[in-house]
Amino acid sequence: MSTVTPAPAPSTDPSPVLTVSPVVLTAPGRAVDLQVRVSAPTTGTALPIVLLSHGLGLSNHLSSLHGYAPLVDHWAAHGFVVLQPTHLDSRTLRRATGPDTAPGAHAAPEWRTRAEDMSLLLDRLDDIEAAVPHLRGRLDRSRVAVAGHSMGGHTASLLLGARLTDPSDGTEVDLADPRITAGVLLAAPGRGGDALSAFATEHYPFFLTTDFSTMTTQALVVAGDRDASPHLTVSGPDWHTDPYHFSPGPKALLTVYGAEHGLGGISGYDVAETTDENPERAETVARLAAAYLRGALYPGDAAWRTAQGEMAAAGEPLGRIEAK
Repeated sequence: MSTVTPAPAPSTDPSPVLTVSPVVLTAPGRAVDLQVRVSAPTTGTALPIVLLSHGLGLSNHLSSLHGYAPLVDHWAAHGFVVLQPTHLDSRTLRRATGPDTAPGAHAAPEWRTRAEDMSLLLDRLDDIEAAVPHLRGRLDRSRVAVAGHSMGGHTASLLLGARLTDPSDGTEVDLADPRITAGVLLAAPGRGGDALSAFATEHYPFFLTTDFSTMTTQALVVAGDRDASPHLTVSGPDWHTDPYHFSPGPKALLTVYGAEHGLGGISGYDVAETTDENPERAETVARLAAAYLRGALYPGDAAWRTAQGEMAAAGEPLGRIEAK
């Protein structure tokens, strides 16, 4: 009987990165075609894929394929192919409809189409490879993860199995994609109900019924211990740990000390809306997320175990890790 040798994880040595954007995917029925930024190491084969969902916020361009360079640069340099779509609630599409009275309040979040965008990317990998010839034949389509920040974390949670009730018709919505086998939730929204602020209850009613009990896919939840997000929740920073506490294992939780919603600046380099600018903190989040994904996508890889050990041994750690 022949045996199949598992593909090795990509090298941890950083590589130069090739970025192509926008790759435009025709999307009948969508308000506009889907634009994507593709970032990949220039070397290596059988590369794992990370779908990265942007947040909202008050900037003009971070909430699109143009954002999250501190994450993308690190992940692509360390062996991941990162696909970044521009969701329909991006300011770059000039579809703002709401009042600019609070972070993220500039537009009605496209909670359903966001998740559909990510599944569309997986449906259209052949088209992405055709648009980026250097990528042809280098993707490992069996190893796919999703990551998202803030509203993008909500998108990622739905793809990982979380559910909600559509406030428009009362139906339960299941947008989980079985092709995605790991995730990273960065400052993601927590539970609904009485944990929500009056503003969130009025403007984001889809948050009210979020159910993490069905989010069975393995994931790392990253939360800042100073991320109070008062425009969204009355529960304080602990709200962003809800996806860990209210979902079944296997899950891991990284609590980042001193971090606010920007987690040190992951949405972009030197951007004004980062309230806790700290390059070391942002780099730590990027590095630990990459280590987690290596361990999740390649069972037996030591990167995540090593990262946990290093944090535990640090004299002044930037955070703490727990798991279940």
